[in-house]
Amino acid sequence: MKFRKSKQREKILEVLKNTNCHPTADWVYDQVKKEFPNLSLGTVYRNLKILRQQGKIKKIEHGSTYDRFDAVTNEHYHFICEKCGQIIDFKLEINKEMIDKIEEQLNCTTTRQKFELYGLCGECGG
Repeated sequence: MKFRKSKQREKILEVLKNTNCHPTADWVYDQVKKEFPNLSLGTVYRNLKILRQQGKIKKIEHGSTYDRFDAVTNEHYHFICEKCGQIIDFKLEINKEMIDKIEEQLNCTTTRQKFELYGLCGECGG
């Protein structure tokens, strides 16, 4: 699907690329509204959806009340603090032998992985 260029969408993507806090749509709205005072929260949600469809961002769903967004779309994983909600990126080489064993045990084929760790970050006493 092809979408028209949008200054607001470009700004939303810029905001996401310039943070590593994995923000909510409300946070993105607060940042972008500074440049576009007539911006609505609905517009932010629509543009976040379009950016996801274009593969430019990912939505992080980890059981929180709020979805969070990430402009880092390459293979990486997350540590999620159960106290403050901070999401921290980390890279990890996936153990191919483990994936092979799981596929053999379940008689399935893996197409992607989602790996998340939960606990307390360094600031919360981890």
